[in-house]
Amino acid sequence: MKKKITIIAGDPNSINSELIFKSWKSLNIETRKRIILIGNCNLIYKQQKKLKFNINVSKISNIYEDESINKLKVLDIPLKFNDCFNVSRKEASKYVVNCLNYAHKLCVQKKINAFINCPIDKNLIKKKGIHGVTEFLGKKHSSTKFTEVMFLHNKKFSVVPVTTHLKIKDISTNIKEKLIIKKVKTILFYYKKLFNKKPKIAVLGLNPHNSELEKNSEEVKNIIPAIKKLKKYGFIKGPMVADSFFKDDYKKYDVIVGMYHDQVLIPFKNLFKFNAINITLGLDYIRISPDHGTAKDIICKNKGDPKSLIESIKFLNKLK
Repeated sequence: MKKKITIIAGDPNSINSELIFKSWKSLNIETRKRIILIGNCNLIYKQQKKLKFNINVSKISNIYEDESINKLKVLDIPLKFNDCFNVSRKEASKYVVNCLNYAHKLCVQKKINAFINCPIDKNLIKKKGIHGVTEFLGKKHSSTKFTEVMFLHNKKFSVVPVTTHLKIKDISTNIKEKLIIKKVKTILFYYKKLFNKKPKIAVLGLNPHNSELEKNSEEVKNIIPAIKKLKKYGFIKGPMVADSFFKDDYKKYDVIVGMYHDQVLIPFKNLFKFNAINITLGLDYIRISPDHGTAKDIICKNKGDPKSLIESIKFLNKLK
């Protein structure tokens, strides 16, 4: 039998189950056979009933158990709850961390080589140095050669923020030459591994008009020196002026590296909406997630779009 497609159910207070059920309905039988959901079986069952989906949910105790065609197999993780869409923050946090740790353990044990995690409220895992799942998994990774990279991918091009979920006031002090170099080296290595080609990379500046390249600017102190050192490793250009770059210039590149989250994610999401996925690079395995949040405001309204989760499943399907 082919490799498993492992999916973490993610935040219990979200549209995740709706997206999982909608995705399941769209998949062919061979793909369904290979899906393992890491979550709480009772929660998934009750959410399915409340959302009025007719899917056979089956509790399993290991990833090799029960290869029935028409069952959504759930590798059971403990969770205490009364209302299936209103789990307490304390229980939800414990549950999400346990699910992530379990998937990480399966990867470390080489039982799987990748997983998808459905969206998670970052406050459930947030603590010092950890602002989201990318950093959560990065902290478990001991590599000195690579660092965790948030890689937003569409078939046309991809974007990477050097700093991820930081407040605007903290961005400037975190833009360091060494960090830029390490992030781009990670991109170069994993892009070749995933897509079998060297990427053309554009690096954006931080300030409007690159701060006119003033001596004390982040561009002159950190970004330009990093780009100069990186050019020997591949096709890398910059710093590009960010305000006009996404009009036409982006089309010449495979990867655009920005200095902060919204600098690259706002144009990227406007261009592709749900037709994109989030991949964590820099680990010993691949972690994928849909490129959107938990959408708590539309729970039980049947408005969730499963496109990004379906694209995540398709991408994982193609991995060697």
